[in-house]
Amino acid sequence: MLCNLCPRQCSALRTETAGEGRCRMPAAPVAARAALHMWEEPPISGTRGSGTVFFSGCSLGCVFCQNEEISHRDFGKPISLERLREICLELIAQGAHNINFVNPTHYAHVVRRLLEEPLPVPVVWNSGGYDWVETLRTLEGRVSIYLPDLKYLDPGTAERYSAARDYPQAARAAIREMVRQTGPCQFDGDGLLLRGTVIRHLILPGQVNQAKAVMDWVAEEFPRGTVLFSLMSQYTPWGDLSATPELNRRLRRGEMESAVDYMRNLDLPGFCQERTSAKEEYTPPFDLTGL
Repeated sequence: MLCNLCPRQCSALRTETAGEGRCRMPAAPVAARAALHMWEEPPISGTRGSGTVFFSGCSLGCVFCQNEEISHRDFGKPISLERLREICLELIAQGAHNINFVNPTHYAHVVRRLLEEPLPVPVVWNSGGYDWVETLRTLEGRVSIYLPDLKYLDPGTAERYSAARDYPQAARAAIREMVRQTGPCQFDGDGLLLRGTVIRHLILPGQVNQAKAVMDWVAEEFPRGTVLFSLMSQYTPWGDLSATPELNRRLRRGEMESAVDYMRNLDLPGFCQERTSAKEEYTPPFDLTGL
């Protein structure tokens, strides 16, 4: 296939076993872990966990990625579409409240085919927000919950940290499409999310103003109650940050408190992650579990 699934629009050749694009992945799926995950937002993890499948490779490639073993170094195991469906059903049998595809952007064609036969639980699209609207439209009616990041609204910051100057424009367009598809958040009697969009923002060191700009956009763009907002403080210095030394530290308490206060003053419904979440153990082990 000549791939234009993401905003890179690189038209790269991806065969079943090799890929030449920015994501570096073949057309067939490669994954690094499939297991129940308790560290998503409460209405997604619930009491039994979210059935997460971590795909390898990435079309975005943020310098600070905590999953860099799979997003930068491409660790993972090739699996077939048939095996991927078996994995989903195994996670459901283990009690998963939903099936959660992490970093699925470059495998949208695989997810679409998989969901031609619907799964018996909600499906979560858990992406960096750098999604192509035309690709998302092919998933309409198949994805129940969108869980995108909105990392930056400043093109220069997006270029410096993700080599994607168009990220703000692409992510905002993608999120609008996600919300169009899901409509307002819907919950079951136990408070679990059945349908809707949850927008995440990871606060970066020295970037509290960026976080505030993101929250302003969400508050202005969507009527209250349409989406949930998740303010994340789990940033941990990771990988080679020699080219971006300003990121080589954890968040200061004042940075987190300033962002949390701003979210509360905007009356944004959602979640504020505890600052104690900034620990390396919150990154799951990529050891091919469940594959």
